[in-house]
Amino acid sequence: MPQSKEISEDLRKRVVDAHQAGKGYKTISKDFGLRQSLAALRPTDVVLEVGPGTGNMTVKLLEKAKKVVACELDTRLVAELQKRVQCTPLQTKLQIMVGDVLKTDLPFFDVCVANLPYQISSPFIFKLLLHRPFFRCAVLMFQREFALRLVAKPGDKLYCRLSINTQLLARVDHLMKASEWDGLVRIAFIRKNKTLCAAFKSRAIEQLLEKNYRIHCSVHNIEIPQDLRIETKIEQILQETGFSEKRARSMDIDDFMK
Repeated sequence: MPQSKEISEDLRKRVVDAHQAGKGYKTISKDFGLRQSLAALRPTDVVLEVGPGTGNMTVKLLEKAKKVVACELDTRLVAELQKRVQCTPLQTKLQIMVGDVLKTDLPFFDVCVANLPYQISSPFIFKLLLHRPFFRCAVLMFQREFALRLVAKPGDKLYCRLSINTQLLARVDHLMKASEWDGLVRIAFIRKNKTLCAAFKSRAIEQLLEKNYRIHCSVHNIEIPQDLRIETKIEQILQETGFSEKRARSMDIDDFMK
């Protein structure tokens, strides 16, 4: 695929973050990239959100961005999304496009956030990469195998034409595995009738969380207190967020997203 050096260099400035997700429910899996999506936003950004569902993530995006253009195929979900922002300050910042994203002319946007089914993943990737004018970045959620193909390197078992074509046009980074989210939910539901404070008091769970916390601090150059007591930190976080006495069986999706 011969291209001029100038075009190639411009395209390489575009970032597509390939986010690996499982086959879970749409509203749950959307939280996998929430932190990354919000971290990438600027107050002046226009965000294209593909598959907003009932708007759990849309509301968070609207609070951070200048505008959100949501593309949704299901008219029932569109109605729920409209109802969610109706008569709120966020209503004027939301534009909804009803229809198939592959058959829709995409508007201008700075950031794209999407959770896509396997069958349209490949055509959407190339529609996105060939979109003009250039966007700044995207946080995308895919099924495991497709995500691994996007980030595969020469010699990898899954290295293929998709890997080459995507990496020619963008820098592709893997952000998170679905299991990282699933692990947190699993802990909460081990003793779903107990409070979260009780659920997280298992010594095995405390050791696991302390290990993960130390890795997190190391990766982000955060100094670990010498007197760190993970059980105290867990209790502090649960109390500050108001979840200490809540039970998993009575928590909804929005609760877990917090």
